[in-house]
Amino acid sequence: MLILRTIPSRATIMIVVAAGLMMASLAWASSERVLYSFNNNGADGVTPYSSLVFDGSSNLYGTTVLGGSYGCGTVFELSPAGQGWTETVIYSFQNNGKDGCEPYAGLISDAAGNLYGTTYTGGGNGAGAVFELSPAGNGQWREKLLSGFGGSRGAYPIASLTFDSAGNLYGTTVEGGNGTNCRVGCGTVFQLTPVAKGRWTETVLHSFAGAGSDGAWPYSTLIFDASGNLYGTTFTGGQHFSGTVFELTPNDGQWTETILYSFNNNGQDAVAPTAGVVFDSSGNLYGTATAGGISQAGAVFELIPGTSGWTETVLHSFGAGDGSQPYGGLLIGPAGRVYGTTYLGGSNGWGTVFALTKYGQGEWAERVLYSFENNGSDGYGPYLGNLVRDSKGHLYGTTAYGGSGSNCGSIGCGAVVEVIP
Repeated sequence: MLILRTIPSRATIMIVVAAGLMMASLAWASSERVLYSFNNNGADGVTPYSSLVFDGSSNLYGTTVLGGSYGCGTVFELSPAGQGWTETVIYSFQNNGKDGCEPYAGLISDAAGNLYGTTYTGGGNGAGAVFELSPAGNGQWREKLLSGFGGSRGAYPIASLTFDSAGNLYGTTVEGGNGTNCRVGCGTVFQLTPVAKGRWTETVLHSFAGAGSDGAWPYSTLIFDASGNLYGTTFTGGQHFSGTVFELTPNDGQWTETILYSFNNNGQDAVAPTAGVVFDSSGNLYGTATAGGISQAGAVFELIPGTSGWTETVLHSFGAGDGSQPYGGLLIGPAGRVYGTTYLGGSNGWGTVFALTKYGQGEWAERVLYSFENNGSDGYGPYLGNLVRDSKGHLYGTTAYGGSGSNCGSIGCGAVVEVIP
């Protein structure tokens, strides 16, 4: 069951808003602008959950879960034009039983400018797909499905993909696999290897068990370390059924899983991570969890490696007024400053962009860079995507709702935003 697709009720959101208004604002003097508002006009995309990615010409690419010519979502390009940005839908997923549908994840690109991503559904078996988009000249793009999912091969990918140095693709599926302790499978880590004539072969590297210490339901994007090990998170499972951080280590074509940390719903620890983890320059891991922390509104955590394992520390617990429910992952900027978003909370209750800065002996200070407003033009509700940063230090991301686009009612069709810290 995909609980991420459940939108909080208006009553729930208003409770968060009220809580936020009672707390003092922690905002820095940052500015925000909406670069593009999506429109439900039968061609444009609707509801972007994804991260964005830059190309070498400063164009931004991303996905929308819905909308497009067939209602199955889109891949879009935003190109800088004077003082503004121009949006182009470069692909609309087709609701034809074969093509992918509902791309939750962001995109990655290779050296040739091809784009790669996943869709949550579609792909022949209806359980999602991996796709490639290749530039075909004259502004046209050609789409090809690389793999479809279902059953023991995994099902319903949400996260973005990751390349290794040999050009193989790696990702996760939320369900499926051969784990027997989840009704629909506990999820997988998979690898796609390019073979002859443009074909790709899929291999399941790990099926999560969802029992004992193993995790279940990996929503996260994977990352590599310098030794070729993979790292990610699971939303649930582990020793306390509150999620895990895991490592997969290759050895002669086989991969061995190690649980680095099991989260504990004890009133202080982080709980239920959906995003992946990121490394800092010292080899420490950082991530977000959607729940837990002192106020049970989510948290930012750090994992530090040592001779006897990894030690976890909660760096910040959110509390509505400074954000709530951080579904997206983190971005590490200069001087080790950590940036992220929360889905709800903030001074207006509609989500935030935040920064964490280290000072002293392991102490961290959190500041809200921007609190979104549901005012008919601003975006709100940044969901699964991570922020990206340009050479000027400006931050870019998507909001699932809001914006000034038409035909989406009071919730809005979503937006692409820029925040200048």
